[in-house]
Amino acid sequence: MANSLDDPKQVLVDRAARRMAEEFGDSGLTLRQKLALTCRILYDAGHDSGLAGQITARGDRPGTYYTQRLGLGFDEVTEDNLLLVDEDLNVLEGDGMANPANRFHSWIYRAREDVTCIVHTHPLYASALSMLEVPLVISQMDTTPLYDDCAFLATWPGIPVGNEEGEIISAALGGKRAVLLAHHGQLVAGSGIEEACNLAVLIERAARLQLLAMSAGTIKPLPDELAREAHDWTSTPKRHQATFAYYARRALRNHPDCVAAGVVVR
Repeated sequence: MANSLDDPKQVLVDRAARRMAEEFGDSGLTLRQKLALTCRILYDAGHDSGLAGQITARGDRPGTYYTQRLGLGFDEVTEDNLLLVDEDLNVLEGDGMANPANRFHSWIYRAREDVTCIVHTHPLYASALSMLEVPLVISQMDTTPLYDDCAFLATWPGIPVGNEEGEIISAALGGKRAVLLAHHGQLVAGSGIEEACNLAVLIERAARLQLLAMSAGTIKPLPDELAREAHDWTSTPKRHQATFAYYARRALRNHPDCVAAGVVVR
């Protein structure tokens, strides 16, 4: 006999949150392993564009972060070939050089102490949407983690190698977790690697949905209050942990070489 069919929505929401807190813990992966798996997850999700794009995560020492080596595609990144660099992109650990475009990551990390992972890529649908010079529109339940949380940079400042681009992109991002960059691509900034990876997967799906919907008619807005409720419900650390763990297990089946043998994702 069911005992909860008369419970109000908030009671059920709170109960579900408590259960998730009990059921889902950390994946057991190291920072390097999470970052390498993120590269493979996003490769499989269509974020590959040759050598374009950077994925970074703060290091233990202030002013340092891990990133992939220039010359390697996302499908070639492993936990062992990641670089640790400083804000000037000097390599502190590892062999090779970082992508010079990583410079604007330093600006974002300086501006946002809450950010520990940045994903910047040029996926097909987000890049196509960026060519239209229109912001990302969130009008579907699955994409609500980005509701009122994706900024828009309407002008292309050129190749992001100079400090000027760092100032422009970090200012455009502001306090949000994502930004669509006109004529360029997308960027997400997360409080953890799991969050950044999940949002990067999601922003490409959202752009694809938007382009499909625009081709069929006029996109209708979500009710603001319900969209904000959904944003908050889907933006908790436990949800990010559970979602990332699923993506990581799938990536390990496709790319077992990216982390040490025998690694199991909980």
